[in-house]
Amino acid sequence: MQIGIFAVGRLKSGPEKELVARYLDRLKKTGKAQGLDFSKVIEVNESRAGNAATRKREEAASLENAISPETVLVLLDETGKSFDSVGFAGQIEKFRDAGKREMMFAIGGADGLDPALTTRADLTINFGAMTWPHQIVRILLAEQLYRAVTLLSGHPYHRA
Repeated sequence: MQIGIFAVGRLKSGPEKELVARYLDRLKKTGKAQGLDFSKVIEVNESRAGNAATRKREEAASLENAISPETVLVLLDETGKSFDSVGFAGQIEKFRDAGKREMMFAIGGADGLDPALTTRADLTINFGAMTWPHQIVRILLAEQLYRAVTLLSGHPYHRA
C-alpha cells in the first residue's frame, strides 16, 4: 500500500524539515517489507481567499484533486479519534490487509479542514486535544508512521 501525506502549507528549510525527512527516509527503507511504501508528500499553498470557509473549501478541492476515489483518506483533525501507537499501527494494518492500494494522510491549513471532507474520509484521527503548529504535526505524523512500520515488523524501536 502506498502511503502519502497531503499538507496545506510548506515546510521551510530548517530542523523541522530535516527531522521529518529523517523519519520518512526510515519509513521508506523499512516499510516495503511490511507491504507499505511511502510514496509522496504533496504540499499546497494556503488559500488566499477572504474568509475561512472559502479557504477551507479551496484547500479541500486541492486535496480531492490529488487523490483517487479508492484512496483511503485519513484526516488529522482535533475532532478525530485518539489512538495509541499500537492502535494507530493497527489501523494502517487493517487497511493494508483489506487490499487498499493507497492511503493519504491530510493535514489542513491554519483554518483546519473543510467539514465536507469528513464525509469522504475513511478515518479521522487526532494527536491530542491541543492545537499543534503545522510543522509539529508533520513531525508527529512522520514519526508515528515510522513507528507503525516498526510495530508491524516486530522491530524493537517501540518500547512501551
